[in-house]
Amino acid sequence: MAANLSSRQIELIDAYWRACNYLCVGMLYLRDNPLLKEPLRPEHIKRRLLGHWGSDPGQSFVWVHLNRLIKEHNLNVLYVSGPGHGAPAVLANAWLEGTYSEVYPDRSRDEAGLREFFKLFSFPGGIGSHCTPETPGSIHEGGELGYSLSHAFGAAFDNPDLIVAAVVGDGEAETGPLATSWHSNKFLNPIRDGAVLPILHLNGYKIANPTILARVPPAELDSLFAGYGYEPHVVEGDDPAAMHQLMAATLERCIAEIRSIQDDARRSGVARRPRWPMIILRTPKGWTAPKEVDGHRVEGFWRAHQVPILDVVSNPAHLKLLEEWMLGYRPRELFDSNGAPIAELKALAPEGERRMSANPHANGGRLREPLTMPDFRDYAVAVTRPGQTAAQNTHVLGQFLRDVMRRNMTNFRVFGPDETASNRLQAIYEATGKTWLAEMKPEDADGGELSPDGRVMEMLSEHTLEGWMEGYVLTGRHVLLNTYEAFAHVVDSMVNQHAKWLEKAQSEVPWRAPISSLNILISSTVWRQDHNGFTHQDPGFIDVITNKSARVTRIYLPPDANCLLSVAEHCLRSTNYVNVIVAEKQPLPQFLDIQAAANHCAKGIGLWAWASNDQGDEPDVVMASAGDVVTIEALAAVAILREKFPSLKIRFVNVVDLFKLQPQTEHPHGLSERDFDSLFTIDKPIIFNFHGYPSLIHKLAYRRTNHANMHVRGYKEFGSINTPLQLAINNQIDRFNLAIDVIDRVPRLQCVGAHVKDWLKDQICENLDYAFEHGIDKPEITEWKWPY
Repeated sequence: MAANLSSRQIELIDAYWRACNYLCVGMLYLRDNPLLKEPLRPEHIKRRLLGHWGSDPGQSFVWVHLNRLIKEHNLNVLYVSGPGHGAPAVLANAWLEGTYSEVYPDRSRDEAGLREFFKLFSFPGGIGSHCTPETPGSIHEGGELGYSLSHAFGAAFDNPDLIVAAVVGDGEAETGPLATSWHSNKFLNPIRDGAVLPILHLNGYKIANPTILARVPPAELDSLFAGYGYEPHVVEGDDPAAMHQLMAATLERCIAEIRSIQDDARRSGVARRPRWPMIILRTPKGWTAPKEVDGHRVEGFWRAHQVPILDVVSNPAHLKLLEEWMLGYRPRELFDSNGAPIAELKALAPEGERRMSANPHANGGRLREPLTMPDFRDYAVAVTRPGQTAAQNTHVLGQFLRDVMRRNMTNFRVFGPDETASNRLQAIYEATGKTWLAEMKPEDADGGELSPDGRVMEMLSEHTLEGWMEGYVLTGRHVLLNTYEAFAHVVDSMVNQHAKWLEKAQSEVPWRAPISSLNILISSTVWRQDHNGFTHQDPGFIDVITNKSARVTRIYLPPDANCLLSVAEHCLRSTNYVNVIVAEKQPLPQFLDIQAAANHCAKGIGLWAWASNDQGDEPDVVMASAGDVVTIEALAAVAILREKFPSLKIRFVNVVDLFKLQPQTEHPHGLSERDFDSLFTIDKPIIFNFHGYPSLIHKLAYRRTNHANMHVRGYKEFGSINTPLQLAINNQIDRFNLAIDVIDRVPRLQCVGAHVKDWLKDQICENLDYAFEHGIDKPEITEWKWPY
């Protein structure tokens, strides 16, 4: 492969690029007169100018040159746009390629369609200024910076024929998530995976400041990326003709290097970490914009970042300058009399699914195949009587996931920040190791579980893991992430952005096929982080998830291993959700056999008759729980109360699906909100022992029947190096405080229960003293069993 473009090739490529740039400017400014067939007048201009110009010419420059290679070498290329608010470049190319008009017929490739296309950009009810789900060819929203490269690698995993061109903005390159994602090259297997071609777009400026990497000396920058393990290639300049020739040759060289790496690995069958190519592209900020406006520099400066010329409606000189700028692209040479791109330009674009705007990987639901699943019932913990046996819930789940992996070795991966074994999922290693293409040492063979062919993705960057996962599911595959509960917050914002993508895609973009759900397993939870202390105690990730629409998010708190199996199987089959599962890894009592667990999870909220004694009678109190450890404490409180007050009628309710607390018209399986309200009765106290922050239950259930009598116990930000019971007591979710709460809130117990209440306070003191003296809880606490 060697590029030496003819003058005619350069002329055509430049014309296509000029057409892209013309469309980008038109999106920013015009609501009418899209081809400038008449002099530009104020009424042709949008009254509110919104959008971003600065990165568009450079991105279109990359796109045009990729198109040439796609056509000449029949490449399968996906484009990921990293620079902030760079949608005009992607939109312009999608319109020129015809994909946009195929998806949105009212934005046809003619003058009327172009008018509508321009008007709707950054216009109420129209097109966003970043690559929203409505943008054909996009898997990357770009509303928040830092995720382009990890998304690109996620898309490349298990896609051996795919090349992902990831254009990284130099402002974006300053973010933490982007900085860690450069290390993704240590996890890309040249035999089974595709390739990622990072293109660092150095145009020098952010909104109002220089970018750091653009001011780093070239030799230092080359050393940085060589240190990351890449082979950097530089394309630099501002003269279009020279830059076209240089970019063509550089891209040819990079594609040749990628093919050589893959061919060598696939021929030999040996996967080693190569030095993958990357490109450093230096072009002026807002390339081809006016050099100056009112004596202030624009092209090559931060003033080109957003709308370069303002006040074009009220300032005739600015309106004239805008007209000269747009006419400088010579639109009459680019579009025919009907407003369509001329035939020579149409011929430059790839065809069908080879168009980057129509690449099927960018609509991954079209490629998605359901997982081949074992029967989760085959992994059940035997439960003959509730609360008599113990098991590690996530260890049981790990055995199920092991066999899910075995059946789906090309479209399922498990992700975790060095915690897969810590979270007791190590059975997965019986099916596959941990992906590792970096150096290996002999001692790694002793329990390291490292393998170039591994399918467990471990890196101590939740940001990069989350980005990989999103890229993987957005291109049609299946995932599960496991992480410590307190540190799931690291990816709060990333999960928010993905949920917004799902919401928009479901509600407003019918042509996007459903994708696999993003499944997040939260373990090493707050109530068993007594040994790690206060820093590891934070259940608030689920609070963040409840801020998103219930149409695209779910939170599950299975109380035991069999419920966890049922929930996990459901989540892995689901589409278009962010599923969060909260499950502890330490040994805990088990309560439901597998059929009872499946029934309970299907309902989402259930009454446990075996833990209740109100059958046929009106209860005096409802004891509710959501979470595994807090369910144990709630049941232990019930046992104490039934022993001390045999006539007390208690109804026990457990919540698995947190969103089922929200009042809704109908629920799955034909259950209405009235069915759920009946579990909580009317005008009776409800003591709700909750895994997380108490306010979350009040937020979800504030319109529920009897909410005024609902009293929630949960984490209150009290914790240190404690025993499990100490931590529970400090936050008043323990059995003794719960029993005291019932005595205080059931009117007939407030007098007769005084002696029991005093005894319960003594139990608190004695257990705290024991823990301080012995460093562990009493045997009757650690070995507790349900007595009835």
